[in-house]
Amino acid sequence: MDVNTAEKHVKDLQNLLNQYSYEYHVLDRPSVPDAEYDKLLRELIEYEEQFPELRSPDSPTQRVGGTILEMFEKVEHSSPMLSLGNAFNEADLRDFDRKVRQSAGEGFSYVCELKIDGLAVTLLYEDGLFVRGATRGDGTEGEDITENLKTIKSIPLKTKEPISIEVRGEAFMPRKSFEALNKAKEERDEEPFANPRNAAAGSLRQLDPKLAAKRNLDIFLYAIAEIGETGVKSHSEGLDLLDRLGFKTNRERKKCANIEEVLAYVEGWVEKRPNLQYDIDGIVIKVDSLEQQRALGTTAKSPRWAIAYKFPAEEVITTLRDIELSVGRTGVVTPTAILEPVRVAGTTVQRASLHNEDLIREKDIKIGDQVVVKKAGDIIPEVVNVLADRRTGQEEEFKMPTHCPECESELVRLEEEVALRCINPKCPAQIREGLIHFVSRTAMNIDGLGEKVISQLFSEQLIKDVADIYKLTYEQLISLERMGEKSVNNLLQAIEASKSNSLERLLFGLGIRHVGSKAAKTLAGEFGTIEALRKATLEELTAVNEIGEKMADSVVTFFESDEVQELIKELEAAGVNLVYKGARPVTIENSDSFFAEKTVVLTGKLEQLTRGVAQEKLEALGANVAGSVSKKTDLLVAGTDAGSKLAKAQNLGIEVWDEERLIRELTK
Repeated sequence: MDVNTAEKHVKDLQNLLNQYSYEYHVLDRPSVPDAEYDKLLRELIEYEEQFPELRSPDSPTQRVGGTILEMFEKVEHSSPMLSLGNAFNEADLRDFDRKVRQSAGEGFSYVCELKIDGLAVTLLYEDGLFVRGATRGDGTEGEDITENLKTIKSIPLKTKEPISIEVRGEAFMPRKSFEALNKAKEERDEEPFANPRNAAAGSLRQLDPKLAAKRNLDIFLYAIAEIGETGVKSHSEGLDLLDRLGFKTNRERKKCANIEEVLAYVEGWVEKRPNLQYDIDGIVIKVDSLEQQRALGTTAKSPRWAIAYKFPAEEVITTLRDIELSVGRTGVVTPTAILEPVRVAGTTVQRASLHNEDLIREKDIKIGDQVVVKKAGDIIPEVVNVLADRRTGQEEEFKMPTHCPECESELVRLEEEVALRCINPKCPAQIREGLIHFVSRTAMNIDGLGEKVISQLFSEQLIKDVADIYKLTYEQLISLERMGEKSVNNLLQAIEASKSNSLERLLFGLGIRHVGSKAAKTLAGEFGTIEALRKATLEELTAVNEIGEKMADSVVTFFESDEVQELIKELEAAGVNLVYKGARPVTIENSDSFFAEKTVVLTGKLEQLTRGVAQEKLEALGANVAGSVSKKTDLLVAGTDAGSKLAKAQNLGIEVWDEERLIRELTK
């Protein structure tokens, strides 16, 4: 067969199979038996193997999983993927409604949608072709998981119209797929996944797309990232557009005229929730009008025009078999209830935190008690109360120890604290937990160096502090359990990549008491280098916005330690970056910049600069880069395909530049 004849056959087969897949996975109305689909797919594979030049990005053969990836690339989102504020009862929802009415008046409606318990992702299409998919990550930057997402058959590789669009949704594992996956894991004597959400996330965040292809994941799309020139004026219109383009949306959504209809919808799904074939953990309520959404705006973390109602926690009864103690990285000794395994909100629970001795006394908890257990926010198991009337007299009183269960040092209770604390800086448990914190995603983000690997390295005495992580060799790692050649090479690459992290990640990873991730970024941005921060006085630290005396004192004490100073020298010698890479606050050096203290909005596609680079340069010159246009906006930079933000800026009389003008000003 010549290539021209083959090309027609290939194109016909691709179109036919894509249509069959859409009918089966999106419409849930299959038109042919599975055997017929499989026969046609095998035929297409044979054609494409004979004529590889005819294999296109939207071919169904691209869903089976390509070559194993080395590591995930970072992706900067075109607009932030914000998290939602939570409501836990009717009063919270009515309070949300009151705030919306105060800003939007009475002329608005809501859209209610099921809150799918999965992994938030964003999908980018150019001229109708799927070109990139990424995780939510921290909301501004995620990981490129395109090859894994291609294996989800309800994600179209080509939209029904040649449109350039970015859409967002929730990838999830249906309950039937989850049960089959865990059954197979148990047969192989492997640890089963705790719940479908973890299984979905684990499937999409591993490096072999062929494994993802076997997991039978699904997706519901719930938003368009940038409306642009689509003409969409409301959230519900946006969902209808997604339907027309061939995306799978959740059809259980409902438009509600007022809060009473919202409450009725919520109440209905509290009852119907167990009948679904996938897990949901609440209801998302959004103001429908996009213009009203823009007027309501967002906080630093979440939109003011949307909220997530979380279902009441399911409560069950089980037996508290024992109480174990664990020592955290700050030395706090935490008691944990060991429970008779019981199913709660879709997962098997065997442990629940008891927080501290005072809580055990307050709830009169004894070993052997029948207790009521629930998951706070459907996530964290907790003991609600004791069924004292079921006691047999065999229950045992629990007493907190006087010495650390790990190192035998005497425990202390610091002033104004309820927790008992081990203050031995050489306590093995604290060192191990500190190492686990250092490599975590919110700190140095070293993929492949999880809790089990850290614990093994620590027990084998291959690492004793965080600097030792950067001295690990191939020979040391390959000797560990379940560490093959590829895993070791990937881990060494991840360790090497972490050296280039910006300073705030390192500061947070070092575990300075009272310094969380936000404070770490504030300190890094203010002082610029770890050396400058090390030399900072208590007065200089407390002069920084949001840094209180307790935190400042903790920072000074931390850097005064000889051990810490030696550790920093070792990290520097290993090539770990000790400098802040983000935008610095307005200083004497940039205070005379045109952009100093101006609010700038970027919109549309920039051809020469990425949005991230443009934002970084603007902030370095003292600008505040905002995500939406308002009366406070001083300047709008409009790239190609600029949409509603440009129109709003023009209506408000805000100065508008193109990318060329921006570059000229940035390079002056």
